[in-house]
Amino acid sequence: MSINCYAGEKTADCLIESNGSTSLNGKCKFEAEGNGSFRLSNITKGKGLIGSDILSVNVYIIEKGVAEVSGSLKDHNSRWGEAKRSDTDKSCWIGSDFKICTK
Repeated sequence: MSINCYAGEKTADCLIESNGSTSLNGKCKFEAEGNGSFRLSNITKGKGLIGSDILSVNVYIIEKGVAEVSGSLKDHNSRWGEAKRSDTDKSCWIGSDFKICTK
């Protein structure tokens, strides 16, 4: 297995749940994008984060405690919707039908 991380990136423990089931529970690449926004992708370059379809998940902070979340697919982006930062676990962002945690 090849692990490739570049400057400004780090490996994180990631949990992504969608519609009540776990889509990812393991290591991923965490890329900070300023203002608290971040992108998650596979630690192995060229592989999908969730299956082969979702290449990355983007959490873009729009105001304190609120983010807009989307998934990057091979040929388009998929809007997941708004997420709020968890009151009990600040490493988690919770949307209407998804949860994203990074540590």
